[in-house]
Amino acid sequence: MPVGNKNAQDFAGASEKTKLVRQITRLVRRACLDDEQFRSVSTAARRQLGLRRPPRSRVLPRILPKASLKKFFEAVDGSGNLQHQIMLRLLFYTAVRVRELVSIRVEDVDLEAQKIFICQGKGSKDRYILFPESFGLTLKACLAGHPNNRYVFESQRCTRYTARRIEQTVAHYHELAGICERVHPHLFSAPDTHLADRTGASRFRDSVDLGARQQKESRGVPASF
Repeated sequence: MPVGNKNAQDFAGASEKTKLVRQITRLVRRACLDDEQFRSVSTAARRQLGLRRPPRSRVLPRILPKASLKKFFEAVDGSGNLQHQIMLRLLFYTAVRVRELVSIRVEDVDLEAQKIFICQGKGSKDRYILFPESFGLTLKACLAGHPNNRYVFESQRCTRYTARRIEQTVAHYHELAGICERVHPHLFSAPDTHLADRTGASRFRDSVDLGARQQKESRGVPASF
């Protein structure tokens, strides 16, 4: 098919879609539908037409090799930045997400009980992250060094870190470590526990599940739920 004819057909198809959108818009305005009502009508229309959304493709994340992970944290430790050491270990050895990490307030940290409260995490659910005693000593030193912080992790301007800043920090240590693999905040996971033991972040992922169970039990919900 000549290129000119194909472009003409694409334009005609786009034009038809534009007309259809305008018609639907007029109908919605005439019916004075709000967002929730429009969603309900759209769902009912898809059901009558037999339309189904295609299943999402699930791709397993690529885990960073053990040697590269070791080089990364050697670069972090070599920087001498205690806040970065704690921040990146919490990020990479727990189920905490970037948005949750930057939202941790000082009062959310319970050094005595060795746990951190995550408020309104994924699915708008609260949970706890537990940490070992050895890591608690490091975290305590970090908090003591920044007594005026509202958030555990703040910039030099006394504002909390942003997700973008976390990405930049990871990229900085990725460059220092000379790692060939692509690195981003959601990539890391401890290949085994002996590396985590040496870096002071042992058994964090198990602690996440344990913290969730303890929170349910404190509310009178069976742990099996």
